[in-house]
Amino acid sequence: MGIVKIDDALHEEIRKASGVMVRSINAQAEYWIKIGMLAEANPNLSYSQIISEQLEQANVNVNVNKVNFNAAVAMPTEELIDG
Repeated sequence: MGIVKIDDALHEEIRKASGVMVRSINAQAEYWIKIGMLAEANPNLSYSQIISEQLEQANVNVNVNKVNFNAAVAMPTEELIDG
């Protein structure tokens, strides 16, 4: 592990993105570094292709057609209010 000097403006962008992506600031910077390295090593691949390949290598099933989003998020409003 080491120290990396990052411009203040870039650090602020990393901080904001980390909040949206629910990552620590360090994890967000590490993610962007990894994606950037993969993009440079594979200039013929799009961001989506890079992500798909990484998920495939990690044996993550990303077939959205098999995921039942309605069952995962459906909850009657009364249950939310009544707790």
